[in-house]
Amino acid sequence: MNPSLKVKLDKLLYRYDELGALLSDSDIIADQKQFRSYSMEYAEIEPVVLCYRDFESKTLQLNEAKLMLKDDDEDIREMAQVEINDLEEALTSLDSELQKLLLPKDPNDSHNVFLEIRAGTGGDEAAIFAGDLFRMYSHFVESKKWKIEILSERLGEHGGYKEVISRIDGGDVYGQLKFESGAHRVQRVPQTESQGRVHTSACTVAIMPEVEGLDEIEIDKNDLRIDTYRASGAGGQHVNKTDSAVRLTHIPTGIVVECQDERSQHKNKARAMSLLHAKIMAAAEKERSSEQAEARRNLVGSGDRSEKIRTYNFPDNRVTDHRISLTLHRLAQTMEGDLAPIIDQLVQEHQADLLQQMGKE
Repeated sequence: MNPSLKVKLDKLLYRYDELGALLSDSDIIADQKQFRSYSMEYAEIEPVVLCYRDFESKTLQLNEAKLMLKDDDEDIREMAQVEINDLEEALTSLDSELQKLLLPKDPNDSHNVFLEIRAGTGGDEAAIFAGDLFRMYSHFVESKKWKIEILSERLGEHGGYKEVISRIDGGDVYGQLKFESGAHRVQRVPQTESQGRVHTSACTVAIMPEVEGLDEIEIDKNDLRIDTYRASGAGGQHVNKTDSAVRLTHIPTGIVVECQDERSQHKNKARAMSLLHAKIMAAAEKERSSEQAEARRNLVGSGDRSEKIRTYNFPDNRVTDHRISLTLHRLAQTMEGDLAPIIDQLVQEHQADLLQQMGKE
């Protein structure tokens, strides 16, 4: 094991025991806010500590088994060698697991997300493709037992969406979907193409973590313009009678969000405010990340919307993720929401890069 890694783990072990004592303290128990904070920290480091203790225990067993190699009895030496081989294999696995557990956590990974899909170049075909992408993500959401709701939509003239914004609610949603942000390109014969020629169209996808505590970002009410209007689309006669839809404009940044999903203006305003916070956060993160673009480029792409991250080639039944040079000949399954083979590879690539960076520190 890397000596610097062992130092980190020893500190973590000390902190774990310290937290265990604190959580038994009556004064801490009485302070629910402090108790909750310590409990969350305890739960977060517990898997690392348990893995490290297992590693230390097996290291001790290995040292004892090596001493047995000096025994006069040949049978005991053979048994010791078998045990050594098993322990060394287990320790290699535990060492790898420990490194992964120590990777820096993205605090947004557990958050719900806003999914925004916009038709780009390609006219009607781009809008149709935006609809296909939304359906793909919807099927993926269903497979994960998450929930998805449309907040606003602008329909395409021949199907699909010019723009659709939705909210996805579930466990570790951002952690699974955060690498989907970017430009998605499709190559296929459009429904409107009479000569059978393959066209290339594109859509942009943005995945923004929902802000759990809206006080994390302060928005001055004087910087906000609030407009209400009558919702369009499904909803029966009600949508034609009340100004339930809400549009928020953040004047300093020019960011505009809309929500017309709920019948209640109050609920739409709350949803729109949450989306506005997410967009402001995303814009701030984009500004920060641009300063580190070269460093992040080696991860899985910057997530910039102008960056082509994936191509869906229908004639060849092929999907290619350009950031990790991954090509799969299973486009049909992918479009039906089977994104795990791509997402898992993206996460693994990201972890490998983090491990490499950790090794250099």
